[in-house]
Amino acid sequence: MSILIKPIITEKATASSEANNCYSFEVNTKANKIEIKQAVEAAYGVSVEKVRTINVRPERRTRFTKTGLQHGKTNAVKKAIVQLAEGETIDLYANM
Repeated sequence: MSILIKPIITEKATASSEANNCYSFEVNTKANKIEIKQAVEAAYGVSVEKVRTINVRPERRTRFTKTGLQHGKTNAVKKAIVQLAEGETIDLYANM
C-alpha cells in the first residue's frame, strides 16, 4: 500500500509552505497519521512535528442530455497537511 500519492501544489499550499512550514500531500484514504508521518520522514529525510488530515467527499454531478439523465461523481480523496520541524524544508520541484 503506497501511503503518499502526490504532493499538492496550489497557490494556497505554496503560501502555507512558505509561511508556516506546512506541506500538503494527497494520501491513501486508509492511511492514518502515524503512517503518513513515517512515510514523509522516509521519503524526504525530514522530521515531522504535526500531521493534520482532511477527508474530501466525492463531488456528485447530474447532467441533462438528449439521451436522458447522466449521473457521475469524482473520487473521494484524503489530504494530509504536514508541519515540519523548525528550519527544515522539502524541495517538491526537485523530483519533477
